[in-house]
Amino acid sequence: MSASNETYTEDQYLETEKYQPATSTGRIANYVDQRVGGSGMVREFGRKIFPDHWTFMFGEVALYSFVILILSGTFLTFWFDPSMASTRYDGSYAPLQGLEMSTAYATALELSFDVRGGLFMRQLHHWAALLFVMAMSIHMLRVFFTGAFRKPRELNWVVGCALLIMGLGAGFTGYSLPDEVLSGNGLRIIDGILKALPVVGTYMSFFLFGGEFPGGEVIPRLYVMHIMVIPALILVLIAVHLFMVVTHKHTQYPGPGRTERNVVGYPVGPVYAAKAGGFFFIVFGILAVISGTFQINALWNYGPYDPSPVQAGAQPDWYIGPFEGVLRLMPGFLGNIPLEFVIPTPWGGNSVATPVLIPLIPVGIMFLVMFIWPWVESWITGDKKEHHILDRPRNAPTRTAVGVASVTFYCIMWGMGSNDLIATHFHLSLNDITYWSRVLIFVGPIIAFMLTKRICLSLQRKDRETVLHGHEAGVIEMLPHGEFREKHTRPSDYELYTLVAYEAPAPSGPQPNAKGRITRIEKFRAKLNQWFYEDRVEPVSREEYLEALEHDHHGDGHQGGLEATDRHTIEARH
Repeated sequence: MSASNETYTEDQYLETEKYQPATSTGRIANYVDQRVGGSGMVREFGRKIFPDHWTFMFGEVALYSFVILILSGTFLTFWFDPSMASTRYDGSYAPLQGLEMSTAYATALELSFDVRGGLFMRQLHHWAALLFVMAMSIHMLRVFFTGAFRKPRELNWVVGCALLIMGLGAGFTGYSLPDEVLSGNGLRIIDGILKALPVVGTYMSFFLFGGEFPGGEVIPRLYVMHIMVIPALILVLIAVHLFMVVTHKHTQYPGPGRTERNVVGYPVGPVYAAKAGGFFFIVFGILAVISGTFQINALWNYGPYDPSPVQAGAQPDWYIGPFEGVLRLMPGFLGNIPLEFVIPTPWGGNSVATPVLIPLIPVGIMFLVMFIWPWVESWITGDKKEHHILDRPRNAPTRTAVGVASVTFYCIMWGMGSNDLIATHFHLSLNDITYWSRVLIFVGPIIAFMLTKRICLSLQRKDRETVLHGHEAGVIEMLPHGEFREKHTRPSDYELYTLVAYEAPAPSGPQPNAKGRITRIEKFRAKLNQWFYEDRVEPVSREEYLEALEHDHHGDGHQGGLEATDRHTIEARH
């Protein structure tokens, strides 16, 4: 629907100002609208079109989970006291009565056993946090594999990456607050990472914990980060993200009538708003059912944190697992050679714990590449065009293979975060799991890359076969001259458009600069470009498709013949 260009006279404007609604609610709304201009904003935003596809719901799930986190977290703040001062527990949980613990742990137990609905709200908050990070992760994967990060959405991709990092930070600071054995082990790992930093590490640890670990200030400081700083940053990033979505218009999957210059879908109001509102309550209801029936983080089973013993079997939430798993992968010795060494200093030397520092390098590189990937791909491919139509992952085999290799690398680290439980549950050797994982962390991504690229190319060839020859109908027929063959059915117009509406650029050689010279960097870019595009399957051309239709027309009239709609579909693609 396009906006009206009709102009109004001065008398018509005056007539509008004299209008008074009949109801009190209408008069209040009219009063507010005349002073803030709300109707114009609602009218403008309400006309925005959003495509209707199930993969777009993951971003909505993340948003709704964050809203539920805010609501449940507000409830928890009324009772939780983030103090590390010692107290004796005298609550309802008998096994811990009389035990000395921090006030933070005591109030967490009070929330679980003495506050009506407290345990439910604790579990709702925790399950919503898991869903929040999971939905963001899947949403980011969907954006990556479909190429939705390309121009003009590079900065929005960076905002999404920052949101994911903030989600990880919110999760870590949240499950560290109860000050029981599980959270204490996680904080101990952070303390070890900080102290592994040369020269400044000890000072950073003392600053965070308020003294030697476990200190007396870390819980209050994490509490401030968890309920104020990180949520505020997430809210700002969400606002920026949604603003960019509205500004750039929504991406959409290829299909008939969908171009780089339009959006096919439903307007925000009233259709999309009603669907989104209903979907929020569906997410809320599912989380409520899970929170009321599936126990999570039974902190009363762990007891108050004591830094003196070392306990096995303590696992972080799934999204923090890779950070612990990569530490378990790193050996402390190579043969008989220790990997830790000492830097001579005037005050006696400073140890450098490379078994802790080295594993952090690939994790840092992985997140860095994630942030800058839109510009890396644009530089390699030389693609500077705007893109509003998404790619099918199979039609971008190299990008898809890179994504699967990265996910494989992440999953190996994630699995190693639970290597002790894997060993005990499946009766395997802990050392064997560690040794094999050290091999897989290098070999696994390479194998995943090669297999994924081959699968994508095979799927493209299958699509090409489907366009030219149709689907196998499962019916064997005999021709008049005695030949037997299987009958095929032509794909629908919608499917046909999807199968042929993509580009397969050929590798481009090095391009000279303004001075006519080809630099070494340009030669390197050209090699990466060839690696990116050398394996490709051309989409079916108009001539090939028309020839296939003619063959069907002369071979068997029951297979569809040379229909005008098929001609229009293939011509629309070209």
